Amino acid sequence: MERPRQSIECGQFGEFVLRPWRSESDLAPAFTLIQESLDHLRPWGPWAADHSEESTLEFLRKCEAKWASGDVYNYAITKDGTPLGMCQSYRGAEPQGRRLGYWLHPAATGQGIATTATAAMVTEMFTLPEVEYLEIVHDLANTSSAAIPRRLGFSEVSRGQATSPVPPAGSGIEVVWRLNHPSHAA
Repeated sequence: MERPRQSIECGQFGEFVLRPWRSESDLAPAFTLIQESLDHLRPWGPWAADHSEESTLEFLRKCEAKWASGDVYNYAITKDGTPLGMCQSYRGAEPQGRRLGYWLHPAATGQGIATTATAAMVTEMFTLPEVEYLEIVHDLANTSSAAIPRRLGFSEVSRGQATSPVPPAGSGIEVVWRLNHPSHAA
């Protein structure tokens, strides 16, 4: 099974780098990043309610195991070596599809960083031979998350009742966006 690159430079001048999270060495920066982002994350990420050093370490260890299995490719979005957020690609419902997710420290929002990182993930995931399409799923009320697939040329393909826990600020309506591999585009 092919894997994505371990380091992906992105941005017009390569000012951001996506790189896998590392369990032991990233504990302090990951914990701090999440801690400083809690007010920003809690409305949309139910997982943020249980934030602790232990949960952060467990997350980092799972990142390495899931990378090895190909289930999830979880990257830190970094600038000058400092994590600003994360983006990930994880297996979708079908073997030929993957889903993308992202979040940023509140001080890094509104600067195009999430869009830039997600665009780099799109390019990287489409280098994998098994990936025919990518999806982004978010709650209808999360308008910030909706802006990214629109900017990147994804098409909204469905809206329906959420299949995962509804985030505290959520509507319970899940919006699914899809982008087909360029060689499979209609």
